[in-house]
Amino acid sequence: MEFLSANMAPVMFLGLILFLLLGYSVAFSLGACGLLFSFVGIEMGLLPASLMQALPLRIFGIMQNDTLLAIPFFTFMGLILERSGMAEDLLDTIGQLFGPVRGGLAFAVIFVGAMLAATTGVVAASVISMGLISLPIMLRYGYDRRVASGVIAASGTLAQIIPPSLVLIIMADQLGRSVGDLYKGAFIPGFVLTGLYVGFIVLVAVLRPHMVPALPPEARSIREDNGSSGLPSLGALTALSVALAVGFAKTRPDSAPLDETIVLSMCVGVGVAFVLSVINKTMKLGLLSKMAERVTFVLIPPLGLIFLVLGTIFLGIATPTEGGAMGAVGALLMAVSRGRLSMNLLRQAMDSTMKLSCFVVFILVGSTVFSLTFQGVDGPKWVEHLLTSLPGGQLGFLIVVNILVFVLAFFLDFFELSFIVVPLLGPVAEKLGIDLVWFGVLLAVNMQTSFMHPPFGFALFYLRSVAPTKDYKDRVTGKTVEKITTSQIYWGSVPFVLIQIIMVGLIITFPNLVSGGLDKKAEVNVDDVQIEMQADTPKAEDDPMAAFKGMEAASDAK
Repeated sequence: MEFLSANMAPVMFLGLILFLLLGYSVAFSLGACGLLFSFVGIEMGLLPASLMQALPLRIFGIMQNDTLLAIPFFTFMGLILERSGMAEDLLDTIGQLFGPVRGGLAFAVIFVGAMLAATTGVVAASVISMGLISLPIMLRYGYDRRVASGVIAASGTLAQIIPPSLVLIIMADQLGRSVGDLYKGAFIPGFVLTGLYVGFIVLVAVLRPHMVPALPPEARSIREDNGSSGLPSLGALTALSVALAVGFAKTRPDSAPLDETIVLSMCVGVGVAFVLSVINKTMKLGLLSKMAERVTFVLIPPLGLIFLVLGTIFLGIATPTEGGAMGAVGALLMAVSRGRLSMNLLRQAMDSTMKLSCFVVFILVGSTVFSLTFQGVDGPKWVEHLLTSLPGGQLGFLIVVNILVFVLAFFLDFFELSFIVVPLLGPVAEKLGIDLVWFGVLLAVNMQTSFMHPPFGFALFYLRSVAPTKDYKDRVTGKTVEKITTSQIYWGSVPFVLIQIIMVGLIITFPNLVSGGLDKKAEVNVDDVQIEMQADTPKAEDDPMAAFKGMEAASDAK
């Protein structure tokens, strides 16, 4: 009993791990562990019985948290877009655009994965969509199975780091920081990670060209009447749009945040391209090729939706919750414009949104029960003492924490890590002088690997559910295509997990990748501060001589 009394916090943490290893769900494991040890602590005199009276207030506080409303909004938006055929149109068009290049289909998957991440924020929707649409085409034209499966799974996980990301909403709530700040901080790292994926495919295309072949001429369906590709007019339109976007960016003040400048510049460039394409089509000028028009009209709606959501958040016009609501409305309008909105689609999207939202809230309630008891037995002090005593200061803390999160990600997904581990690490990081917005983005990139880890990576499971398990006859070429094995999916994910680890190292080495996207704080020089006080004019009733002076003035006037 003396040992238990002196070590209640570590015993409680080990008890939670035991509950999870026994196979109980995370929400009920957290709640049961918190209640069990609270009763034990009260019986042993370690906790006051009145502590548990705070539990209802905490649960009602969760229900009143406006930030969490962004989760159902963004989930609903992603599901509507995924079911409205946007991913299919994007993959088909971008695949045709990059098809003549070695690795072109892989480039298209990465590009579309980033686009879906910036519009949907849901990993399952991205991986399943690209697995159903792109994987058969990649297998048809001879892509290596490991490269094809790895690039699809990895591109789908970009939804966890590129805003609007669900994990960043949870991270902000657990760290007590603004969702908008985490979105701004993750904006640049998300696209740097996308660039690293592209760099890997370029490397494969150079060193192992047979693994990522180009599309054969007969597979390139978007052609001009004379058989040309129509790329010159697309290149001219792109060059004009980029030039105007860069010119606009140079007019922005130096104090403007980088992410805000990028979003506004993209909006200007995209708007110019769209207006020119509409004018060309309505007036039948014939200045743009079929490829240029197709790319413009397929890319503009999702890019407009990105600006509607992220642009309004970054510019301070809307909160993340309001941005999510506008995104949901925008997704419905896009589905209506495509003629694909039906009651069945709406019912499916609302049903899935309700399930995910309830899943998050139940875990949050369970984690609240656990954290209340854990704080009562001085658990945060135990964790703080454990981590602040590490050698190396901030760097030693960051190395150990990232190794811990990486290992736990083999067994827990990002929701579980966010609710169990992050509340314990946040106070310690703040005490060590680490900016919690930067720390949250760093952990989000690390936890992204939880979707790619064999054997429990959810992105791998999503891809396995749509990848062929048996040899089949291709409907276009008539050739027999071999199945994809689970081991090929696992091995395909390994290079991209290593890339994500490299990204964690880049954020630690170059913290400006995150802080560069945040609003610059105004610096005040105390030496230049001047305090000016205006002297009060004395009132007549406050001056005892006022009456005498008035009489004297009157007599002089006579």
